[in-house]
Amino acid sequence: MREYLHSLLTVARKELVDLFRDRRTVMIGLLMGPLLFPALILGMGGMAEKRARTQLESTLALPVIGAAHAPNLLRHLRSENIEPKPPPRDAVAQVRAQEFDVVLRIPPEFAADWRASRPAQVELIYDSSRQDSQIPVERVRAALQGYAQQLGALRIVTRGLSPQVASPLLVGQRDVATPEAKRGMLLAFLPYLLILSAFLGGAYLVIDVTAGERERQSLEPLLATPAARGAIMSGKIVAACAFGMLSLLLILLSFKASFAFAPGPFRHVNVSPRVLAQLLLVLLPMVLIGTTLLTLIAASVKSVKEAQSYMSVLMLLPIVPTLVLLVNPVKQQLWQFAVPFLAQNQLILKLVRSEPVGAQEWGVYLASAFGLGLLLWLAAARLYHREKLAISA
Repeated sequence: MREYLHSLLTVARKELVDLFRDRRTVMIGLLMGPLLFPALILGMGGMAEKRARTQLESTLALPVIGAAHAPNLLRHLRSENIEPKPPPRDAVAQVRAQEFDVVLRIPPEFAADWRASRPAQVELIYDSSRQDSQIPVERVRAALQGYAQQLGALRIVTRGLSPQVASPLLVGQRDVATPEAKRGMLLAFLPYLLILSAFLGGAYLVIDVTAGERERQSLEPLLATPAARGAIMSGKIVAACAFGMLSLLLILLSFKASFAFAPGPFRHVNVSPRVLAQLLLVLLPMVLIGTTLLTLIAASVKSVKEAQSYMSVLMLLPIVPTLVLLVNPVKQQLWQFAVPFLAQNQLILKLVRSEPVGAQEWGVYLASAFGLGLLLWLAAARLYHREKLAISA
């Protein structure tokens, strides 16, 4: 056992030394994520805040069809910082062409219905598939609803009744979501980025030390040494996991720094040292699973190019839980913490939302995740014992 551990650590140290000699590769592998992800967060937060501020505080230009039929309504819209504009030539076509966010149409019978105390109808023309038009549409809709409620109350008062007669039921709402949970909703992209970084963090090293060495014919003399092949493979896996965890730690620290300077609600996201440690614990099994799976792939293919061809498929795996939860949201259940990728997604969201993770959930997750990593390790070890592994393609 002592010789096995000595061989394992020797191989791991050798692979890490060889890797860090290639400074350009190390810089790209360690700094690409920590620099790119904060830039993404700061850029997204800044653009979202600027867009919301511009659309909420600036004067909203609203093309109005049939403006002459409701002059009082137009005065109310101006009081809400909504400026009526001349009608467009083709409202539907121009809204679809994104020339206008929303168009208000007032039909000719509006005045007659209004004087007869009948419900006077107006129409909002907008494109619901455009996210950038949601704020303008809601501003116009809120202004129209406010005008309707105000005039409805005045009609009731003129008839000698209390406006409360028109409200026989008042519905109170209590939102029990914590501020942390609401901020966590903005970070739906975070689990995918972290899981992908953990899953493929040691990809370059894993492919290079198996498929790469096989192509360079440097794997055969290493396997010919007295060291056990399982120890050689484990040393390579340990080296890749160490590099992946170092890259992941730098990414998490960059997230912590970027949240401190991010605008809006991102600034209040809690990334305390305890949360960082828990995130590392959540992602550690994913680093092991990704490394052992890539070792299994690299040991079963004939070239580096063939091993790299699997990367496009592997990059899609972490996004599967996000898409499933987006299409079919489900309540958190214990079995979910045993499903790869889904378990990490749920745990990261719970930690970001400052929700407690129970001991049973930790136990199920760690047992299933490390168990899967062990199965992949055993499968890769079997391939490492094949004699043809040392033969270059």
